[in-house]
Amino acid sequence: MRNSGLEGIVVGVWLALACASPAEAATPQTLVSQGNGHGAPPCQSCHGADGGGQATAGFPRLAGLDADYLRRQLGDYARGTRANAVMQPIAKALSTDERGTVAAYYARLPVPAKAPAAKPADRPADDTGATLATRGRWSARVPACEQCHGPGGVGVGANFPPLAGQPAAYIETQLKAWQQGTRRNDPLELMQHLSRALSAQDIAAVAQWFAAQPTGSGHE
Repeated sequence: MRNSGLEGIVVGVWLALACASPAEAATPQTLVSQGNGHGAPPCQSCHGADGGGQATAGFPRLAGLDADYLRRQLGDYARGTRANAVMQPIAKALSTDERGTVAAYYARLPVPAKAPAAKPADRPADDTGATLATRGRWSARVPACEQCHGPGGVGVGANFPPLAGQPAAYIETQLKAWQQGTRRNDPLELMQHLSRALSAQDIAAVAQWFAAQPTGSGHE
């Protein structure tokens, strides 16, 4: 009887710890700053403590992005419909609930203020990047990027993420991924069609234009 009582206490303590650990691991602060302990590293190691990303490394800003958009992207990484050697194993290591927790956390963060990038003095105001972003190229059936992504690329809802202030290297990589078919999670295959109508020079130009746009502060 005495042993049975002790075993009951031990089992009770073990169950309490087992139940507490997942809840602790799934808190936003833990996931972002420490990871989940099951293969997912801290999000901030690549995307920064403020969620602002790292321009030099091409890691995108997550702060202020739509929660549904972020949740869907993580799910697509886990399913393989969005390919990335870094993000796919991370997304797979996160549970569905953890992916939702991370998405909600970053959606609530204010957008870090960003100083507008200086434009070279010899660059005309209507250069290729600005033209594609604001007017498009209708001869190739390419509408203006702003028609979906909003004025200056501030983003619209869960389907059209912000482009303003995102690293040029990130935007360029994504356009090439759409073009090459390694990313194929867009509604109606819109981005796949548009990217195939762009040259490498077009992609670089429009990426640099959006990277130079101010994000402002607060939520977008």
